[in-house]
Amino acid sequence: MSDGFSHYAVSQKTSRGRVFKEKPHPYRSDFDRDRDRIIHCEAFRRLEGKTQVFTTGLNDSYRNRLTHSIEVAQIGRTISRNLGLNEALTEAICLAHDLGHSPFGHTGEQILNDLMAEFGGFEHNQQALRIVDLLEHPYPDFTGLNLMYETRLGLARHKSPYDEPAETAFSELNCSLEGQVAAIADRIAVNSHDLEDGMRSGLINSEQLQNIQIFVEAETTINARAIKDQAVSRTRAAKAIIEMLVSDCIQASRENLLSADVKTLNDIYAHSENLIIFSPESCARLIELEEFLLQNFYRHESLVQTAEKAKNWLGELFRKLCRQPQLMPNYFQKLADQQGLYRTVADYIAGMTDRFCLEMLKAVQA
Repeated sequence: MSDGFSHYAVSQKTSRGRVFKEKPHPYRSDFDRDRDRIIHCEAFRRLEGKTQVFTTGLNDSYRNRLTHSIEVAQIGRTISRNLGLNEALTEAICLAHDLGHSPFGHTGEQILNDLMAEFGGFEHNQQALRIVDLLEHPYPDFTGLNLMYETRLGLARHKSPYDEPAETAFSELNCSLEGQVAAIADRIAVNSHDLEDGMRSGLINSEQLQNIQIFVEAETTINARAIKDQAVSRTRAAKAIIEMLVSDCIQASRENLLSADVKTLNDIYAHSENLIIFSPESCARLIELEEFLLQNFYRHESLVQTAEKAKNWLGELFRKLCRQPQLMPNYFQKLADQQGLYRTVADYIAGMTDRFCLEMLKAVQA
């Protein structure tokens, strides 16, 4: 493990700690405890039943939000370890970054945002914070998980081409390097694994990708022409893309940190642009892949049709629960008095798995 940038890493000494003071654990660091609290919370388990791209249950090999989060954490740890950063903090942010996602993926988020337009909107990064600060309640002495400040900041400032953090109570322009690693690890995982699942589904194929430079490079690396099994080829290609992007990120970030005018952790927070980066060449290749996936995969007719169905499902359920909040569990009925009815209904729906959402819809229609 490199310790070249460990002076930028968040540590227990430099941390702003927890809202509610707790005694140190005898054999786990504070950030180890954050990771463990996230893994053991209900919202994390429910990620298994939430859409990544394809609705859960269609094919056991497709990613869901849980497997995606685990893959992001693996990539994030690798990058952090090689830069000498805080692995446990990186892992905690990676594992929690999608806790706030609603059923039916980004489509569900857009629908809830539309439904909540007059009541503050809906954005999954902010919802992740609501979950860890308020909605989870496993401890007798406080609401939420009482995570470390830097873990929560990493969730609030999670940023990518498809994730723009909303306004929060945090004053920092940016999060720690560990939080930036989590964001770039998310981007690597999303594109490589959505590409693999898209090819697995048959909605896109390798012939369509022959003008996409990063894919062509991956096929050359694995000698794809010698591989007769398409399932093997697409998996190896996705892994090769991950390897290329992770290696590039580590090298480009090292060079960027050495040349950047930052000396302390506070300088990191005040730096509006991320310091964990790709090289310009890799960034251009990744953008090309992202544009291909957007035009040929995410906007594929079959996925658009599913999105339209989800719009109707969530809209109907939202309106029904607003009219009849007694259909929600007692906890959420009581929460509505504190948080407002519409926000609480959004909290309840956002926490549902795809399957439970459809079952709830059937129940209220009966």
